[in-house]
Amino acid sequence: MIDQEIIRQRLKNQRLTPNQFEKPEQVVAWLGAVQAQDYHGALWALGLRLRGSTQPAVEVAFQEGRILRTHVLRPTWHFVTPQDIRWMLALTAPRVHKLNDSTYRIQGIDSEVYKRSRKIIVKALQGENQLTRDELASLLESSGIKIDNGLRLAYIIMRAELDGIICSGPRRGKQFTYMLLDERAPASNTLTKSEALAELAARYFTSRGPASVKDFAGWSGLSMADARTALEAVNNKLESEEINGQTCWFPQTRTRGLPKSPFVYLLSIYDEYISGYKNRTAMDAGFSMQLFAMGNALQFIIVMDGLVVGTWKRTIKKDAVLIELNYFKKLSRPEKLAVVNAANRYGEFLGLPVVLSGV
Repeated sequence: MIDQEIIRQRLKNQRLTPNQFEKPEQVVAWLGAVQAQDYHGALWALGLRLRGSTQPAVEVAFQEGRILRTHVLRPTWHFVTPQDIRWMLALTAPRVHKLNDSTYRIQGIDSEVYKRSRKIIVKALQGENQLTRDELASLLESSGIKIDNGLRLAYIIMRAELDGIICSGPRRGKQFTYMLLDERAPASNTLTKSEALAELAARYFTSRGPASVKDFAGWSGLSMADARTALEAVNNKLESEEINGQTCWFPQTRTRGLPKSPFVYLLSIYDEYISGYKNRTAMDAGFSMQLFAMGNALQFIIVMDGLVVGTWKRTIKKDAVLIELNYFKKLSRPEKLAVVNAANRYGEFLGLPVVLSGV
């Protein structure tokens, strides 16, 4: 399988093309989890996989609790569905706790401090109450739990998320709130570990294949041993092929066809098309050094025909969205037009006109 075919299959399986879903929660369920520390970028990631979507429509799903935001898989935020949140936390939280152990110790979040903090948080949130991070900080401080810095608070809250005590509530203005998971998602599913491993592997390879077991372990945060066990449980429902020295797995039914070249997506760097893989060479158009040099400053990428060809920066104003483009190569007129069309699609998602620079 050549890189072009890998890209074709990933774009189709990730449902970037064509857009087949009607509801945001359908996208999240298909992908299993969607990286969401960049909240607005994550909303756009869902929007790209929906028919005729707008940001307000996607946000309604979040406000109503049809999609939730919590720390799961690796130690970062993800969107998950209420149906999946419990079994996914049960499977991945122990591994994330181990990664967090040193920070828990440094921040003085021992078992006694955490037990007291959890009791205070649960009591305050009971009855479907919704509190912001600042409100939780004030509550803990007033109850004798010192919050010397934002990091200590962040890890107390993350620990409660990982333990399935709290999850996202609806936003209050621009602020995020927290609710008790038992009240926000009372009907969530539970699975045995073997069932959860198989389910997570099935979601991953169906929605992101072709991918290797190392890709899966990197995305899920599972140990390589658990990742292999998970794959073994579902590999009879998948196809495999040796690609660049690695065995890659993908759905048995291959998809055909892509939009006419050139076709462009303006993606967040955290979009599952990027963050879903440890090995990203298939989508590298020879500009990996430029991306590496930008480091943490990089948030948004221009993807043309499945390859990364530049970056973009957004500034959202009251009456327009300003998009600054930075290309890694000289583009033809049709290619530039495809970028403009992709930018306009983002503007339509926001409900704002687009002002471009760097075209």
